[in-house]
Amino acid sequence: MHLKALEHLRSPSTRNRLTLTNAEFEAGEVRTGQLIDERDHLSFEIINFIPRFVTDSSYAKSFGEQWNLYRRTQLDRFNGTTLSRDRFFRDTGWSATELRGQKVLEAGCGAGRFTQIMLDAGAEVYSIDYSTAVDACWANNGPHPSLFLSQADLYKLPFEEGSFDKVFCYGVLQHTPDVRKAFMGLIPFLRSGGRIAIDVYRKTSWTTRWTSKFWYRPLTKRMSRDTVRRIIEWYVPRWIPIDNFFQRIPIARSVVPAVIPCWNYTGDLPLPPEEVKLWAVLDTFDALTPAYDSPQTLDSVKSWFSDADLEDVSVRMGGNGILGNARKR
Repeated sequence: MHLKALEHLRSPSTRNRLTLTNAEFEAGEVRTGQLIDERDHLSFEIINFIPRFVTDSSYAKSFGEQWNLYRRTQLDRFNGTTLSRDRFFRDTGWSATELRGQKVLEAGCGAGRFTQIMLDAGAEVYSIDYSTAVDACWANNGPHPSLFLSQADLYKLPFEEGSFDKVFCYGVLQHTPDVRKAFMGLIPFLRSGGRIAIDVYRKTSWTTRWTSKFWYRPLTKRMSRDTVRRIIEWYVPRWIPIDNFFQRIPIARSVVPAVIPCWNYTGDLPLPPEEVKLWAVLDTFDALTPAYDSPQTLDSVKSWFSDADLEDVSVRMGGNGILGNARKR
């Protein structure tokens, strides 16, 4: 943790300022120590350079496991593509020039695929994750003078309200217990004129490759995640060639992928076959193990932006389902 983070960190429940004690430094960062809320006698540990405002990953445990297991898979600098960079700038509508010097709250960093993009653009990035994915993000992107990581609850963010130029939240909201509440909880942390970019899965009335997971989740959520992972790592690489065969048969092209959950991106991603298999294993695990997965309709997401009294609103189909962008008045 950089000492600079102390200016902006707050006790999650009281919003009181925090005091650093018992700090041990390494390479200019606080490796261990405590953050003390002296007014309300609360203490938060700094472990392995990261302030921990939660002591358990709770409903987000599966994400901590997956991002530490597959932490390099989706990062551009490790897979040799610009997939994350292209998606980030296309879907947010932001530019690298615009981000330079801005203070960004990243709500749900995962392994840090988008963290890297914002840091490269020159932003100050305050990234949180409920799970131990923060450790994967640190391993991929830290130490960095403009990266400030915290393990924290999306519903109890450890920051001063009205202090961010941008709020970015991709791949997160649908995996929280109350999706609308999670979205609304982000708005107070934007300054006036600040911009927010979110995405959420789209709710559909038909079954596709991407929604067949809901047939299996009642079972896979109750299995040990290690068992699910082992099954996925065994069958997905073997199933991809079969799936590719069925893609050449018009009648089977839609039916077979809707029955067998396999996030096969052959032909969709500019990656060699082994990388496609790894990406498929990761995303299939991501689909079958989270505690919560609540897709939304376009109208429901539009209603959030309306209720939040945002302006310059754009809610549309895209990305992983539905994209939302707006500016705070």
